[in-house]
Amino acid sequence: MTEEERIRKGILFSPSNPELKEIKRRSHNLSQQYSLTYEDQSEEREMILQQLLGSKGEGVFIQGPIFFHYGVHTRIGDQFFGNYNLTVQDDAQVTIGDYVSFGPNVTIVTPVHPFIASERRQMLDQNGNIKSLCYAKPVTIGDDVWISANVTVCGGVTIGSGSVIGAGSVVTRDIPANSLAAGVPCKVIRPITEADSMRYKPEIMADCKVLVP
Repeated sequence: MTEEERIRKGILFSPSNPELKEIKRRSHNLSQQYSLTYEDQSEEREMILQQLLGSKGEGVFIQGPIFFHYGVHTRIGDQFFGNYNLTVQDDAQVTIGDYVSFGPNVTIVTPVHPFIASERRQMLDQNGNIKSLCYAKPVTIGDDVWISANVTVCGGVTIGSGSVIGAGSVVTRDIPANSLAAGVPCKVIRPITEADSMRYKPEIMADCKVLVP
């Protein structure tokens, strides 16, 4: 079993494995290249994202600077907007749906390290070699999710479609669809309902209108 297969199975793997280190080196370099581009260098940015990510949909815009750990473990849907300082530590798979928006300084972290200090330092791998080992849990974000500024999403979490995550939250557990959630740790505050429609906020809507579904 390769280290990549071990990651996908959610079991212990060695981050120092040469093949994994090469994937990360490539991702770090591409992330740095992207971060050095200007906003009007749209063609260059598109080419970098095509190389960097596992897959991406149409209309993806990421402000930059960015940091992807593996890159190829991340899949992004259509019409994604990522504000500046996006960090995705995608040891495990990260899946982001369509029409998702991230505020500034959003971080997604999938790796998990042992709690016992001696085990964090070293353990025996499957071949009996002394190594530093960890494991990783995937993150799934549904469609039409808004994640506000300075949010951290931890490994193993699924955020349901249509949900809003309040600024500064640390998401450690699943959030159901169409929920307003916030806090440390992040908890559901209430469901999002028709009463939240902008049509009920005429002082903000001014001369704008809501599209009829």
